[in-house]
Amino acid sequence: MSDTPTLPTTGRAWHLASRPVGWPKPEDFALVEAEIPTPGEGQVLVRNMYLSVDPYMRGRMSDAKSYVAPYAVGEAMQGGAVGEVVASRAEGLAVGDHVLHGLGWREYALVDAKGAVKVDAGAAPLSAYLGVLGMPGFTAYVGLLRVAALKEGDTVFVSGAAGAVGSQVGQLAKLKGASRVIGSAGSDEKVALLVEEYGFDAAFNYKNGPVSRQLREAAPDGIDVYFDNVGGDHLEAAIGSLNRGGRIAVCGMISVYNDTEPAPGPRNLARLIQTRGRIEGFLVSDHNDLRPEFVREAGAWIASGELKYRETVVEGIENNLEAFLGVLRGDNIGKMIVKL
Repeated sequence: MSDTPTLPTTGRAWHLASRPVGWPKPEDFALVEAEIPTPGEGQVLVRNMYLSVDPYMRGRMSDAKSYVAPYAVGEAMQGGAVGEVVASRAEGLAVGDHVLHGLGWREYALVDAKGAVKVDAGAAPLSAYLGVLGMPGFTAYVGLLRVAALKEGDTVFVSGAAGAVGSQVGQLAKLKGASRVIGSAGSDEKVALLVEEYGFDAAFNYKNGPVSRQLREAAPDGIDVYFDNVGGDHLEAAIGSLNRGGRIAVCGMISVYNDTEPAPGPRNLARLIQTRGRIEGFLVSDHNDLRPEFVREAGAWIASGELKYRETVVEGIENNLEAFLGVLRGDNIGKMIVKL
């Protein structure tokens, strides 16, 4: 047990002020100052150091029924965070420990010990536990290896390939024996990064022409696996290029998150009959049995330099909202991180 050191009496947190319609607007949010709580039995107070902003958070701003509870209007939002324990009334967690938890979007978080995972600042930079070694990296691992059942020699296509998840998918595919890996991204700079740094065999800018045509040119013999982060025309193009027995793992559909009307579905779903193809959506939280294996493998690849990652770092909690909107716009290369 540890005594509470001298701390500020108040801290800032982002609240949802109203539910966004279409693209979120600044007036839908409020940065609020509130009293810092004192830990109760089994709790720790964490000074957040790095916050995560992710596309899935847009869905939580709506009150539509989903796989995770929506944010409450007038209350602090949540998200991945890494910070330092500054007060503890929990066995096994001491002042000075670093923990990963789910109460981001704020400077100080009161966390139940069962919801905090101790992380080693000496093994990897703390921010990596929100990206390559955290939920995005694990999502890539689960979606590619279990859901899409990658086989050696497969041709793999990944959309949103320069993002936190997509960039790991492409590299994991190469490390696990894919014969060809193709990525799509939204700028020529990102396309160059995919090929030159991450080792993709081919990449294209989806803004430079129809996705279906660019994918056919990059994968003239078709694709065996599609890892979907975008939906829309990317999903339709992937179905059009799918080989017999092809698998599509649906991780996200960022292209439709801000739509106010339902987006039209792919017009070529009948091809799944011809190809005996499979589309499967997944949530990474359903596959926690794979986490020890992921940490072991990914940690070794990071240490050896075989698995590379990028972060886009925005400083200051006052810029947390702009960082989130930047993710929806595709401003980030790799994981978007807010540093406090």
